[in-house]
Amino acid sequence: MNTKTQSLKNKLGVMLLALGLLTLGSCQNKDAKPTKMTADMAEKIVVKGEAQAELTPPPFVPKPVGKREATKLFVNLEILEQEGEMVDGVKYMYWTFGGTVPGSFIRTRVGDEIEFTLKNHPDNKLPHNIDMHAVTGPGGGAASSLVAPGHEVTFSFKTLQPGIYVYHCATAPVGMHIANGMYGLILVEPEGGLPPVDKEYYIMQGDFYTKGNYGEKGMQPFDMNKALKEDADYVVFNGHVNGLVNENAITAKVGETIRLFVGNGGPNLVSSFHVIGEIFDRVHVEGGDLVNENVQTTLIPAGGAAMVEFKVNTPGTFVIVDHSIFRAFNKGALGMLKVEGDENEKVFAGKIKEGIYLPEGGTIQNMPKTETKKVVIEDKTLAQQIADGKSVFTRTCFACHQSEGQGIEGIFPPLAKSDYLNADVNRAIKTVINGLQGEITVNNVKYNSIMTSQNLNDQEIADVLTYVYNSWGNNKTVVSPQMVQKNR
Repeated sequence: MNTKTQSLKNKLGVMLLALGLLTLGSCQNKDAKPTKMTADMAEKIVVKGEAQAELTPPPFVPKPVGKREATKLFVNLEILEQEGEMVDGVKYMYWTFGGTVPGSFIRTRVGDEIEFTLKNHPDNKLPHNIDMHAVTGPGGGAASSLVAPGHEVTFSFKTLQPGIYVYHCATAPVGMHIANGMYGLILVEPEGGLPPVDKEYYIMQGDFYTKGNYGEKGMQPFDMNKALKEDADYVVFNGHVNGLVNENAITAKVGETIRLFVGNGGPNLVSSFHVIGEIFDRVHVEGGDLVNENVQTTLIPAGGAAMVEFKVNTPGTFVIVDHSIFRAFNKGALGMLKVEGDENEKVFAGKIKEGIYLPEGGTIQNMPKTETKKVVIEDKTLAQQIADGKSVFTRTCFACHQSEGQGIEGIFPPLAKSDYLNADVNRAIKTVINGLQGEITVNNVKYNSIMTSQNLNDQEIADVLTYVYNSWGNNKTVVSPQMVQKNR
């Protein structure tokens, strides 16, 4: 081999080696993940401009931050102590951030400089402050924000880490201030913003402790002994039993992707957050960077939060619950997501077959009965009966027969415009007292399920049936306690 040929081969080898290194470097750059922003990096971000923060009441959230640069953000939040309604006829003195429970939703991004002004309304009775879990500083800001009625205080901080964070009052006794409704959420979006979705909503769970038991009428004061025992009378979404149902339900359309910012104010109970009939596509566990996929129920600690995302594929009413399930159906931790759109039988075809299953043959299966407590029969007006009956319905009948008496298709019959109810009031009374099993026909549709006897006194049965008969297109029958007594 001559010298010229050898030189040519050497040059070709060098070129191939360079090309290989270039290709390798290109592949490595392609696969390389972007550098994750740290708190130290966020601390050095220079803000540009100023803006007034948009604050929203639940279940709404402000506009996404998107790709805006870090800015100086002014937040103005007012503390209000005001009377509200826990459930029909039950009054409670809430302590609030912004006049709602939970408090106003605050939306920021990493690197923002927040100038936070907290105002304590002159009509309030107590001093308050705010501890923001998004703050890196003494007390989460609580040490700098104690404010007396009729005064305001301003403090500042920089958002260093993305996530969804709880804020709450931290004035002693801290548990009492939180238990009266003083909590909310602040979102810190990452640089570049969160991925877009079709709908976003704000939900926060809280447990409440009252002198009276669930449903007892009138103004109910806070009960410290129950709070210390963690014996909650109410566990609710967005401040009260009806905070997320009926006209307060959140909505979507088939095909949309939903993002829920879910917090738990506590003060005591952990939330087992679940949407019946849906699976969470993505869960930002505890509101941080860790993402879990295909999740049925997610735990949210007291003082914690999570972001859950899912696509809705079928129409209907999807019930939102704390899956510590007695809280949902007996203490108020129940909400609704109403989805409109076309049916999708590829995903859910509904009932395709019906039959009779009697594992014990033709033997009559008796349902257990419990003794009904005796109470003094009240002389109520029709309006009082309807109002009290609605309260009984909400805590006793709602789960099976639904908010508008529509029932659950193929399982529990409707109470709305019910020919079965309207035809025989005594039969209806006996059904509530004794329960019912076997096949019945309601509005030309056959149902075959079991209703257990209800442990209600004569007055409660009279009230709830009067409410049902005077709702949803029924015949306006008025049921008295004496009528119930005669059917026992």
